[in-house]
Amino acid sequence: MPSTILGLDIGGANLKAATPDKRAVSVPFALWKQADKLPGALFDHVTRFPDAAELAVTMTGELCDCFETRREGVSAILSAVKSAAGGRRVRVWSTDGVFVSPDVATRNYLKVASANWHALAMFAGRFAAYHGGLLFDIGSTTTDIVPLDHGVPSTYANADWERLVEKELVYIGVRRTPVCAVSPRRVCAELFATTHDVYLVLGLLPEEPENRDSADGRPATRDYALARLARMLGADRSIISDDHITHFAEQVHLHIRDALSVSAVRAYFDTQRPPKLRAIVVAGVGEFLARRVIESSTRLSAADRIVSLNEQLGPQVSACAPAYAVAVLASEQS
Repeated sequence: MPSTILGLDIGGANLKAATPDKRAVSVPFALWKQADKLPGALFDHVTRFPDAAELAVTMTGELCDCFETRREGVSAILSAVKSAAGGRRVRVWSTDGVFVSPDVATRNYLKVASANWHALAMFAGRFAAYHGGLLFDIGSTTTDIVPLDHGVPSTYANADWERLVEKELVYIGVRRTPVCAVSPRRVCAELFATTHDVYLVLGLLPEEPENRDSADGRPATRDYALARLARMLGADRSIISDDHITHFAEQVHLHIRDALSVSAVRAYFDTQRPPKLRAIVVAGVGEFLARRVIESSTRLSAADRIVSLNEQLGPQVSACAPAYAVAVLASEQS
């Protein structure tokens, strides 16, 4: 069997892996609850790809509150990767635009901490190689909005705290974001429901009856999502109608859409003389939401074209896009 490079994106809630030939797997893993089990979980993940001869790595999980500092988080994650690698070569993506060894990455931890957005932007730049572009990647937890200039990230913000200020990192996703954090109405300040429930109720994400990774541990179906959203309003389905709950879900969605529109316009246009916006690359499990954000904005919808990584790569690979990006970039830099 020919050898290949396996890309890994190690997050706080999911472990994602992909190969340059478009095989991809994402598995839930609550890193903040079980950091000691990361080496074994990564080993199991890598064994799904028996032809993997080398690992290309990026991460966001170092921000988890099981680590005292990001330095500690990067060190722990890379130690787990080396353990799972079983002697395979390991390369780590840096925001300098190159891969480095785990030892170099550990010493220069801020260059590799939460660098998956940068790897994806470098890959996505090939779809916006001329003039101005924008990467719009909406995941389960966060949204990355990265300006591109002739295919290269043109941001001055690399660290998370800087990217939050510049609106290039928005802590809104389509699955894990608590509804109380994004509701335009006064609601219970409690983790009774998440954005996954909003998009289940609106029919924009499919039901997953086997998935119990919800606020109340019940299945990810529309019925249970209605119950969870009713609880956000201090009620239940015997007190308020499903139409009332659905209207609330629509309000939350529109609030999210408008917030992301403001962030995207600021991230791209609030710079000195940005290049004309030619292409917007949309990606992630929330690509459907990115399209709605673009359609709602006069400035964003003026782009010449929208490139869908779901269409270019397939939805399974697009959902693991940073892992796929580091796999491809590593194969090109071998």
